[in-house]
Amino acid sequence: MRILGLDFGDKTIGVAVSDPFGWTAQGVEIIRRESSMEFKKCMRRLAELVEQYQAETIVLGYPKNLDGSEGDRCVKTKDFCERVKRRFPKAEVLLWDERFSTIAAERSLREVGLNHNQRKSVIDKMAAVHILQGYLDSKAKG
Repeated sequence: MRILGLDFGDKTIGVAVSDPFGWTAQGVEIIRRESSMEFKKCMRRLAELVEQYQAETIVLGYPKNLDGSEGDRCVKTKDFCERVKRRFPKAEVLLWDERFSTIAAERSLREVGLNHNQRKSVIDKMAAVHILQGYLDSKAKG
């Protein structure tokens, strides 16, 4: 059983997947949308990934504000979460607090020496890795 991690944004969705044992998260890809309202193409690609990895759980980053409150991004993310639940009724779909995931991803990419343009091209995928790894780590702690 594999778990998908998603970092949902206005024009991209970063995707990560767990190893078969559910210990580590690896980046898969960034799904790009032409507009923030276009979901059909990204849902088709997500369906391909769910099938390819036989994912039974989807962990969707939930972008709370630093103080824990919910802003506009949370509303959009909840809407997307409902779409994912309808599209994949057999999968468990979870919202996961993603505070600091993009910051952690940015820091990791800087540490390996990527410049701004290189970081920008992979940041959403790396944020998905941090979201999923946080979830996996919490499960391991029991």
